[in-house]
Amino acid sequence: MELELRGITKRYGLLAANDGISLSVAPGQVHALLGENGAGKTTLMNVLYGLTQPDEGEILIDGKPAKFGSPRDAIAAGIGMVHQHFMLVPVFTVADNVTLGIESGDFSRGGLGGSSPRGIRSWAGLLDRRKTRRDVADLSHRYGLDVNPDALVEELPVGIQQRVEIVKALVRQAKVLILDEPTAVLTPAETEELFRIIRRLKDGGTSVIFISHKLKEVQAIADTITVLRRGQVVGQRTPPVTEDDLAALMVGRNVQLRVSKRPAQPGEVVLDVADLTVADSGGFPVNGLSFQVRAGEILGVAGVQGNGQTELCEALMGLRPTAGGSVTVNGRDLTRASPRTRLRAGVAYVPEDRREDGLVGAFSVAENLILDMYDRPPFASGVNLSLPAIRANATARIAEFDIRTGSPATPAGALSGGNQQKVILAREVGREHKVLIASQPTRGLDVGSIEFVHRRIIEQRDHGVAVVIVSSELDEIYALADRIAVMYEGKITGFRPPDVPAAELGRLMAGGADSTGVPGATVDAAGVTRVDDVAPPAAQEEA
Repeated sequence: MELELRGITKRYGLLAANDGISLSVAPGQVHALLGENGAGKTTLMNVLYGLTQPDEGEILIDGKPAKFGSPRDAIAAGIGMVHQHFMLVPVFTVADNVTLGIESGDFSRGGLGGSSPRGIRSWAGLLDRRKTRRDVADLSHRYGLDVNPDALVEELPVGIQQRVEIVKALVRQAKVLILDEPTAVLTPAETEELFRIIRRLKDGGTSVIFISHKLKEVQAIADTITVLRRGQVVGQRTPPVTEDDLAALMVGRNVQLRVSKRPAQPGEVVLDVADLTVADSGGFPVNGLSFQVRAGEILGVAGVQGNGQTELCEALMGLRPTAGGSVTVNGRDLTRASPRTRLRAGVAYVPEDRREDGLVGAFSVAENLILDMYDRPPFASGVNLSLPAIRANATARIAEFDIRTGSPATPAGALSGGNQQKVILAREVGREHKVLIASQPTRGLDVGSIEFVHRRIIEQRDHGVAVVIVSSELDEIYALADRIAVMYEGKITGFRPPDVPAAELGRLMAGGADSTGVPGATVDAAGVTRVDDVAPPAAQEEA
């Protein structure tokens, strides 16, 4: 099926989210869509999938105009979409999830090669589970998806859940498959497996629209790359193409993609976490976790999202109670301390969710820049705020951190994601601190904002701050970390230097046991290899 978009325009008031966008997707082509936040990628895909209607332009399928009033119309025309946040019912089986919404007619009649999706009810109106299971298994096998129709979705790893979404689209006879940020929650091994599946889909004639901000992945998988900026197509490239070229197209200027930093000069231990345990109703999201961070170094915590990283950061900041272990900063025990006490003790915090946890959207930029210092000089005297000092601070921080805002009085919620992150970073590093904890510091940011945030984090390290970076982006971990700790199911599966091969890091991220190559060796919280007493052979065999 050949898909073409001609002059797609979508306006929201005076803002043109899409401004005359035209592109075509050939049968069996992987077409990547790149662009900054707000470039119009999501709006364009919403138009294509029938979630919103264009003000101008048209969609053509095999040269004939098509109108999609809803996703049902798009699906019927052969367009499927796998959203970044999966649309699955956790307590249902794979087969039940795959067939939700098409439970009419005979799912198996004519096999899976027909021109329209098949339902899964028998003539009596009862669910025919055997036919459903068989057909889902056949489709899974055909494309190498390796999905068990009887498995409960809630028990599947995220990589397999993503395959379930792909099966859902294929069951509905999708000839064009939209993948929105498909690798955001995958390990390197799962990403490679996804690429294998995409290539198999391509070989079978299915076209794929691949939306991603990861330039290396786009280079590896795309046949054609279309770049959007401010709602318009600014360029199209055919690999091979350099990352610098793509980044410049996205941002409109040259971008420094590689982080420039000199070797770390670690000092004394500043942050010491020992046997930290966090409990919740589901178990122990953080389970006996230990590490140390020294002044002037960056510890990168790598891992697939959902393995305790969020709970770790919240526990370090006193936002979540601990069930065991200790947290000390410069020898001061902060295990039971409140968030305010930890801030006063010199801990700076960039939270994972900037909108919910990092800012008060209705407050001005100036007010958000002093949220943790509003009751202290020079911003307050007793119960009175010093408005001139607050304005002066905001003016200085806006200039220093290049925060794009109309004025200090602009509500923080009205800023772009990149500028909101700059506000948080300016506030946290703008006061005296010894430790910086940054969770997913560049999530959802464009390459220009990522460049800025990375540079500021390196500056903190070089000024003697002990830095902890938690990120699910391996490129970010490699770029920033002086040491890497890998988390899996609430535990650290290993410490590694920043030149560790991605395959080994991916193995640890998937729960593979740590191995140092030395019998009886372990890697302690400081990342130092130690050789303990080796158990006798009989004990080793028994173990």
